Amino acid sequence: MLKPIKLAKKDFLSSLDTSIEEFFHVLEIAKKFKNKDLDFELKGKVLGLIFDKSSTRTRVSFQVAMSRLGGTTVDLNPTTSQIGRGEPIRDTARVLSRYCDVLAIRTFKQSILEEYAKWSSKPVINALTDLEHPCQALADFMTIQEEFFDFKNVILTFIGDGNNVANSLILCGALLGIEVRIACPKGYEPNFSVIDKAYEIYENKDFLQILNDPYLAAEGANVLYTDVWSSMGEESQKEQKDKNFNGFTIDTNLVNVADKDAIILHCLPAYRDKEITDAIFESKNSRIFNQAENRLHAQQALLACITS
Repeated sequence: MLKPIKLAKKDFLSSLDTSIEEFFHVLEIAKKFKNKDLDFELKGKVLGLIFDKSSTRTRVSFQVAMSRLGGTTVDLNPTTSQIGRGEPIRDTARVLSRYCDVLAIRTFKQSILEEYAKWSSKPVINALTDLEHPCQALADFMTIQEEFFDFKNVILTFIGDGNNVANSLILCGALLGIEVRIACPKGYEPNFSVIDKAYEIYENKDFLQILNDPYLAAEGANVLYTDVWSSMGEESQKEQKDKNFNGFTIDTNLVNVADKDAIILHCLPAYRDKEITDAIFESKNSRIFNQAENRLHAQQALLACITS
């Protein structure tokens, strides 16, 4: 019977922290958990959550995932712990390594996450940074795999801000050899270091396209994906970004240029009739709530593989 295999790297800080074989293994374990075909426990193990940013799906899915594995979760809220009072990360990480078996950290700078990983003797998982959202990407590609069975000839188009989600989709696309198109207004392109890293991995350099025309990006796509235009911490930019992203809404006209069986994804929360219309959000093409559910199964699999 298939069992979780421990990942080669201690931490999961980036979508590139797994090999392609490990990536597929995590997805296979996630599918087993979803179908209740796998009996595996992390009984007695403790997951520590350090969330500098607010969260619904990530927090709850991690807590439920650890509970289903027979472990427990400690919520280390920075506002009610010494973390929020300026205790050095190197001290916090070393202490928590004595208490917890794995840490999931949701913060701003990638460097903060890397500092935790440097000083922690236990695995550290990226639960979101400004640079990447690799746990979200795991669930995204699990959802795509459920729909298309494999990734051959799949074209994934992301329309919106070149944010952490876009960055992780690009890196996973490079790892898996999937054509990824990012459509965003000029000046809102994904992180250039991420793009450079992806081009180093892609065997076919044409498989990554950064475009400023959403219709060109959506043409023939199998997956249309979007996210909020203004991420957490960008509240002051919201009004300007709403203007700049005019025309980058996934609506009926945009869906009509994609493949006829294209699916719609959104990592949530969604602002209806901004980045996506209500009609498309609720359409038969939408797999948004399957995608949200898969956060639970993908993270359960990740915890099993990184902690076992």
